[in-house]
Amino acid sequence: MNTTKKVLGIIGSGLFLVNGVTAQVTTTSQLTGGINTITTAVPFLMICPDSRQGGMGEVGAATTPDANSIHWNGSKLVFAEKKSGVAISYTPWLRQLVPDINLAYISGYSKVSKNTAVGASLRYFSLGNITFTDIVGNTTGQFRPNEFAIDLSLSQKLSQTLSMGLAMRYIYSNLTGNYTLSNGQATRPGKAVAADVSLYYQSKKFEIDGKKSVFSAGLAITNIGQKMSYSVRKDFIPINMRLGAGLKMNMDEYNQFGIYADANKLLVPTPPVYQHVVDSTGRQTAEIAIDPATGAPVIAAGKDPNVSVAKGMVQSFSDAPGGGKEELREINYSIGIEYWYAKQFAVRAGYFHEDKTKGNRKFFTVGAGVRYNVFGLDLAYLIPTTQRNPLQNTLRFTLSFDFDAFKDQNKDTPKAD
Repeated sequence: MNTTKKVLGIIGSGLFLVNGVTAQVTTTSQLTGGINTITTAVPFLMICPDSRQGGMGEVGAATTPDANSIHWNGSKLVFAEKKSGVAISYTPWLRQLVPDINLAYISGYSKVSKNTAVGASLRYFSLGNITFTDIVGNTTGQFRPNEFAIDLSLSQKLSQTLSMGLAMRYIYSNLTGNYTLSNGQATRPGKAVAADVSLYYQSKKFEIDGKKSVFSAGLAITNIGQKMSYSVRKDFIPINMRLGAGLKMNMDEYNQFGIYADANKLLVPTPPVYQHVVDSTGRQTAEIAIDPATGAPVIAAGKDPNVSVAKGMVQSFSDAPGGGKEELREINYSIGIEYWYAKQFAVRAGYFHEDKTKGNRKFFTVGAGVRYNVFGLDLAYLIPTTQRNPLQNTLRFTLSFDFDAFKDQNKDTPKAD
């Protein structure tokens, strides 16, 4: 396909390599509510991978456990009703920009004891085919950029209502195929190791107006790991804190209803406002002022983003150049509902909100699911609040397998004489 269009697609998905200070330069408009988005390496780790949570506004910290819980809150797995399960998901991504970007996800778990569960997942993100050209348009090479992450998780009950989870993750990102940039700088695949820590609370059953109910709450800090580099510059990966709560009610023998809400915040530095050089007439230029003593750009507001991972996580709560108001704008909110009939048919809906100065993702979601013996199928559809949005027409598919039902089915099958 056309090279320019493909590159635009990569930029739109937040995966194009940015260069030095350019990615961090902001203007004084950030102090008055201007755009000041946070950029990280491998943002594909934050894409919702499955259809169930995807149909509920991308909530997941406190939803009932399923085979996809590793992405959202791995500590939930030990509270799963079934002993084991596997799910396979597929999402065509940013199809309004390019036709061949997609995300594939396979995940599963097994409860090895009453109080312990283990899980694993593989996430693969393909960006299709890119044709590299020189400055006059001659083809210099082709490459199919891709990224993947492999997870292993452990979920352990701490009490009858509380569990803790730990997950380890290996991340590989190959965006250029060792291509040499026009400035002569060589590139390489990015690699990183990260961890998730999480907590999940699920109350004992109680009654609300005579209806049996369960309250849940979850906290997950994901992608805690080393910075990633494709050449010289090192970038934070998307360390994220997800906090959520939910309420599930059995309306009667056949009807079940749940409502869930999440709040998300990236635990990486916010780009500061840099001081600009003033010319002889007293006008501010586009050139960034450099401290002659350190050789670093002079920060007018905010904090230095070139810090260690641990320090970056801590300062992410207080480093926005716009102060407390901007810190609050960095929190994304989502809410979702789920209705089940006879535990076989599900209908879902939700809403996701990101501030206009931090990415401006605002969309509704709808979804549906069906369970039949061993198999389950879930679909989700994303509806942006603005027209001509790159996320428009995003459709997710998830196929799940219930191995408990498979075993029960085999038990019920009469043996041949």
